[in-house]
Amino acid sequence: MTRPTPAAERGSPVAARLAHPLLWMHVAIILFSTLALVTFLAGTPPAFMQTPLAAKVYPIGFKFSGPTYVVLGALAALAHAAGKFGWRRALGLLAVGVLLSLGAELTGTSTGLPFGDYSYTEMLGYRIAGLVPYPIPLSWFFMIYCCLAICGRLLPAHDSADTRMRWALVAGLVLVAWDVSMDPAMSYATAHWRWHQPGFFYGMPFLNWVGWYLTGTLVARAMLAIVPPSGFAGQVSPTTFPLILYAVNGVMPVALVARREMWWAFVPGLLAMAIPVALAIRAGIRAGRVAHQARTPHARSAPVPASVTGD
Repeated sequence: MTRPTPAAERGSPVAARLAHPLLWMHVAIILFSTLALVTFLAGTPPAFMQTPLAAKVYPIGFKFSGPTYVVLGALAALAHAAGKFGWRRALGLLAVGVLLSLGAELTGTSTGLPFGDYSYTEMLGYRIAGLVPYPIPLSWFFMIYCCLAICGRLLPAHDSADTRMRWALVAGLVLVAWDVSMDPAMSYATAHWRWHQPGFFYGMPFLNWVGWYLTGTLVARAMLAIVPPSGFAGQVSPTTFPLILYAVNGVMPVALVARREMWWAFVPGLLAMAIPVALAIRAGIRAGRVAHQARTPHARSAPVPASVTGD
């Protein structure tokens, strides 16, 4: 007999209804901001941007659009998780995602490890302890949530310690794929952060990818202690939500590096994010076909009603 799921562990219907509106607002701001950054904001402002009203509105929009879409992405992922697992575990995922990544970022901006010697500018809003903009750990949370959902389509979903570690290692790679174009876009094409000892890849040192991988793996493993692989694979991975959230966050950095003709960031960055998304979509299609085939023989072998056979 299956034990009933405790009320605290059940998914929240209210949260489930909020998740997709929050996601589409997140998507809309990203797409609009990207379009603006690669067109009329990329060169000399057009006439309509030089009016007194635009002069007042533009700085506000530029200041808040980035933090706003990150906050919306985090709220969307939180609501999606709460809709699947309940608020207690969803808030647990948020807490470990934010706190562990914030700890890594504070250490990084203070000591240069594990990412390299860098500092954030004021472009992303209020900086925690004067060092790390508040949207940064929020983005770690929702992107690793998406990376684990992708793992659920590609890897066996056992709940052993070895499987959780394997999932965390793969999720770390999927996360680093995002940074291939994102870091050049945010530090070289724009000035969201600065490298004080420029490295080989548009100013970024190789150590940054190492730090991303280690931090992403650590955060993913902590999240899997709250929701095991079977939970992600059974509840989150079958939905398109995490794929959309992951993919759309690659749009702006890929577009920005293309606009600046930074081809060594554009081509690898595009491929790095497209490959896990494509593999996840392919795995989902294959799983759907297998499920359909499993149902079809059962339907054919079902007893024919006596009213039809005359038996």
